[in-house]
Amino acid sequence: MKAIILCAGKGTRLRPLTHTSAKHLIPLANKPALEFGVEKIVECGITEIGLIIGEDNGEDIKKAIGDGERWGVKVSYILQSKPLGLAHAVKVARDFLQEECFLMFLGDNLLKNSIYPYRQRFEKDKPKALVLLTRVENPEQFGVAELKENRIVKLEEKPLKPMTDLALIGVYFFDSTIHTAIDAIKPSARGELEITDAIQWLLENQYEVDAEIIEGWWKDTGKPEDILEANRLVLEDIERDLGDAKIDHKSKIFGRVKLAQGVEIINSTIMGPVIIGERARIVNSFIGPFTSLSDKVEIENSEIEYSVVMANTNIKQVRYRMQNCLIGKNVHIYRSVNIPLVYEFILADDSKVRLI
Repeated sequence: MKAIILCAGKGTRLRPLTHTSAKHLIPLANKPALEFGVEKIVECGITEIGLIIGEDNGEDIKKAIGDGERWGVKVSYILQSKPLGLAHAVKVARDFLQEECFLMFLGDNLLKNSIYPYRQRFEKDKPKALVLLTRVENPEQFGVAELKENRIVKLEEKPLKPMTDLALIGVYFFDSTIHTAIDAIKPSARGELEITDAIQWLLENQYEVDAEIIEGWWKDTGKPEDILEANRLVLEDIERDLGDAKIDHKSKIFGRVKLAQGVEIINSTIMGPVIIGERARIVNSFIGPFTSLSDKVEIENSEIEYSVVMANTNIKQVRYRMQNCLIGKNVHIYRSVNIPLVYEFILADDSKVRLI
């Protein structure tokens, strides 16, 4: 069995962060989100992975993931020049997949539990497709399935009036029959080859399509609030490890806090779960729960919680506590101390600023 991970999307809902970096590389607990998907696939015992990349983000993803050697797998890169749908991504991966069964995994997926048991069921029962589902509060935003005795009887992509609350999470097992289905369908109203249409073709042609409702949490990391929630979920599982960090006697570290090499904490309070990257420096500050600070971040005379702060950013002299923040690389946030006191912004497209 092979696997493909779909990473060609432009991440428009995460702009401005995705103007300069692929959405799949935004860090969760200081690890690129895409790596969590690679690890789930490796847990399945799959050793050949094809990453479907776009022209805009491909080089960044290649640099971050490499050839797969550190996971003991072989990673190939497959260009999808235009984002023309999930089924189109399978189509461009045909030479890589050949006639083998395969796992298809959306690159912005985050799951708590292993998907290996679902591979075992797929190989044991031998349906043409096995689709993983979860119950959601907003099914109109997803592909939705109707089940009968654990088998799918109907699929619909982002319906206005969902028939159930069972959403496709973006993890699928297929045999080679899916290629025939994709060749048979036409683009949807939005101009894309929909994987839901291909699976519906299987159903209409009397092929068996099974489903499993997953256990444990699942998160689609497509929007800023999703990134923050996914970061929280990952931080729930970290363990306390202060390493060789320099922590002065005035500082207090509570709970599950993980500090990387070269971290310096001066007269500050850290309330876990928190993860702090290499050579970060925290001075006269409070770092609250569910916060990730990447490498070389500096926080001085400020408070922040439930946030993600990326590498080489510094935050100084901020008067009020920062919360629910998603802050990119090389950002400088500071309070004006000279007269006149003014706001001064340099903001990229799609930025969001809330003032009090």
